[in-house]
Amino acid sequence: MSNGFLPISKEDMQKEHISQFDFVYVIGDAYVDHPSFGHAIISRILQLHGYTVGIISQPDWRNKESISIFGEPRLAFLVTAGNMDSMVNHYSVSKHRRNTDSFTPGGVMGKRPDYATIVYCNLIRQAYKHTPILIGGIEASLRRLGHYDYWSNKVKRSILLDSGADIVMYGMGERSVVQLAEALDSGLDVKDITFVDGTVYKTRNRQDIYDAIELPHFEEIKADKCAYAKSFYTQYCNTDPFVARRLFETYDEKLFVVQNPPQKPLSQAEMDEVYDLPYMRTYHPSYEALGGVPAISEVKNSLISNRGCFGGCSFCALTFHQGRIIQTRSHDSILKEAKQITEDKDFKGYIHDVGGPTANFRAPACKKQQTKGACPNKQCLFPKPCENLIADHRDYLELLHKLRALPKVKKVFIRSGIRFDYLLADKDRTFLKELCEHHVSGQLKVAPEHISDAVLQKMGKPSVAVYRQFVKEYQKMNEKLGKKQYLVPYLMSSHPGSTLKEAVELAEFLRDLGYMPEQVQDFYPTPSTISTCMYYTGLDPRTMEPVYVATNPHEKAMQRALIQYRNPDNYDLVHEALIKAGREDLIGFDEKCLIRPRKIKKEKNKGATAKQQNGNRKTSFQVKDKHNGKPNSKKVAHKPIRNIHKKKTK
Repeated sequence: MSNGFLPISKEDMQKEHISQFDFVYVIGDAYVDHPSFGHAIISRILQLHGYTVGIISQPDWRNKESISIFGEPRLAFLVTAGNMDSMVNHYSVSKHRRNTDSFTPGGVMGKRPDYATIVYCNLIRQAYKHTPILIGGIEASLRRLGHYDYWSNKVKRSILLDSGADIVMYGMGERSVVQLAEALDSGLDVKDITFVDGTVYKTRNRQDIYDAIELPHFEEIKADKCAYAKSFYTQYCNTDPFVARRLFETYDEKLFVVQNPPQKPLSQAEMDEVYDLPYMRTYHPSYEALGGVPAISEVKNSLISNRGCFGGCSFCALTFHQGRIIQTRSHDSILKEAKQITEDKDFKGYIHDVGGPTANFRAPACKKQQTKGACPNKQCLFPKPCENLIADHRDYLELLHKLRALPKVKKVFIRSGIRFDYLLADKDRTFLKELCEHHVSGQLKVAPEHISDAVLQKMGKPSVAVYRQFVKEYQKMNEKLGKKQYLVPYLMSSHPGSTLKEAVELAEFLRDLGYMPEQVQDFYPTPSTISTCMYYTGLDPRTMEPVYVATNPHEKAMQRALIQYRNPDNYDLVHEALIKAGREDLIGFDEKCLIRPRKIKKEKNKGATAKQQNGNRKTSFQVKDKHNGKPNSKKVAHKPIRNIHKKKTK
C-alpha cells in the first residue's frame, strides 16, 4: 500500500490486488504498526516470509459480519486480545470498570469484549466452521492450561477449549507462527500440527502424547486447591526451553490439552531481524480523526533493547511468557532505530527509555543459561545473587554512550525500571554514576515493593537491607555529583503474606522516609503467577506451606490506606487498622505517630462528665499536620497513650 500499512478494509485489499489473504488477523487493540505491539511484529514476520495478512481491528463482537469483511483466509485466522489481558484492560483490582482504554482510538472504553480472545474465536466459528484458528498474545499465553480467573473467582479451562481455537501460540511467537504457517501451507491438517514448540494443542488420542508429564485432571484442580498448587508449580518448573518437558492436562477420557516445550530464545541476529522490519512506527492514519491511539505516546520515542527477565518476581508473569533467559538486540540495530526516532518531525531531543522488562539486563544471568537454560528450582537473584551470576553493566553503558552521542539527542532516560540488587551485585559503580549523571530526570523510579522481609520473601524480592543499601549509595552518588535527585519507590499492598502487621511496618517506613506515594498498587491476581496461585490456594506452591492472604475487600482497603495514612479521606480506615493491629501507640501526638486521636466535640453543658464527653465524640478527618506532629495551640483533651506496643522502626 502507498502508506505502508497492512490492509484493514476491502478497499485496501483490492488496491493491493489480493483476492484472498493467507491470514486474517483479528486484534483487540487498535492497529498500531510499531514493534512494541505484538500484532505488528507477527504480521510483519509473516509478510517477511511471503504471506499476505489482512488486519481486522476491534470488530463488533455482536455482529458476525464484522469478522467476514475479507472473507475466508487461505490458511488460518489469527486472534489476539491485544497487548494486555482484556480483563486487566477493562477492570481495576477492585473489579470496577476502567474509564479509558489507551489501546483504543481516542482512549474510548468498550470497543472490545471481556475475555476477548474467546469471544472473537466464537464469532469466527459462527461464520467459518472449519477454518483453522491460531490464538496468541498475553491473554492466550497465560491462560493456555487450566487457570484461576480472578474476575469470575473460578478455575477455568484452557482457553483453547473455551475459544474453540485449534492452537495456542504461547510466549513470543515469531518462530512459532512461521513454523505453523509453513505447516499449513504444505497442506497439513491443523489437527496434525502437534510438533511445533511454543504451542498448545488438543487431542482425543492419548497414545499420541509422548515423553510428557501428566498434570492433575482438570476436575481435580477445580475441587482441590492443593492439587491446583502442585499443578501450577509443575508448569512453572517447565518454562525453560532447554529443560522443559511436554505437559498435558486431562479433561475427560477423550479430551487432552497438550503443551509443547517453549521455543528456544532468539539469537541476536534474529532479534535484530524482528526489530529491523519496515514498521510505520505509529497508529493507522484512519484513527487520526478520533484522536489517535494514546498508547503510542509511551513507546514512540523508546527503544527495546532486551526481552526476558531472570528477576523472578512472584507477582510477574514474565517467566510464563517471555521466559527467564535474556535476549538482546545488537548496538547497531538499536542505533539504527534511534536514528529513525531522531528524524521524526515531533522528536524533541529526548529518548524516553532504553530497556525492556528490566532495563539493566543485557545478557543471560550466567554462561550456563546459554546452553543449558535457567535452573528450574533456583532463582538468579533471590534470596541473594547466585554465585554464578555475572553482574556486568559494561555492554549497557557502551550502548548508552553511543545513544547519547547521536546528533539531535539531548537526553537518554531509563524508565522501564532497573534491578537495584543486580546493580549492587556489580562491584564496579560506573553504571550507578552514569545513571545519576545522565539518565535520571530528577527522580528515579525503583520497585522495592515492600519493606517487610516476610512479605518480600513471598514476592521473590531481595531483603529490605538490600534496598536500604541502594538508597544509601544512590544518595551518596548524587551528593558527589552535586545533584538533587530522588527515589520514587513502587509499593504494593495486600500481597500474599502481608497481614495488617506488615502493612503497618510499611506505613512506618514511609513515615521515616518522609514520603507519601500519590498512587498505591494493590496486589492484582493476574493469570499464571506464583502470587496469584498463593492468593487462590493460600499455599506457596514452591514449598506447599500455608500463606496468609488478605482477600476481604475491607482489609485490603485498610492495607492500602495505611500506605497513604496522611490522606484525610483514609483516616477512619487507618484508625481501624491500627486498633486491629494492636498499634494504638501510633495514634497520638508524638512525632512517630501516624495519626492523631479523633477530635472531641465540646459539650454545651460545661458540667458534662468525661463519660458524657466520650459518648459525644464525632469523627472528623484530620488535616495535613503543619506542626511536625506537635500539638497546636488549641487544647485537645486526650488520655495518655501507653507505649507497650511501640517498636523500633526497622
